[in-house]
Amino acid sequence: MSDVQEVIRKTVTENDVVLYMKGTPVFPQCGFSSTVVQILDYLGVDYESVNVLDNPEIRQGIKEFNNWPTIPQIFVKGEFIGGCDIMREMFETGELKALLSEKEIPLSA
Repeated sequence: MSDVQEVIRKTVTENDVVLYMKGTPVFPQCGFSSTVVQILDYLGVDYESVNVLDNPEIRQGIKEFNNWPTIPQIFVKGEFIGGCDIMREMFETGELKALLSEKEIPLSA
């Protein structure tokens, strides 16, 4: 496993919820990242964010980590959940809130 893959593995296992995104939660740099931030903020989820624009190795490495070509990517308790479209669909159906509750992730909404 490369150093980049090890950094990613460590980040997703040591934090309950991790969002790999373009930009930051305060200043998302793409519409898809912005949508995921809005969903997580609406639910009141505490999460770690990683700005892939800060590090080209992480940006490429996260795509290879789970063979998913796009960003944003979200992980819950070390498990890859998906990108923006999956998050949006899970949010709209209530599946996301149920998953977070099942994984004992505190929600303020």
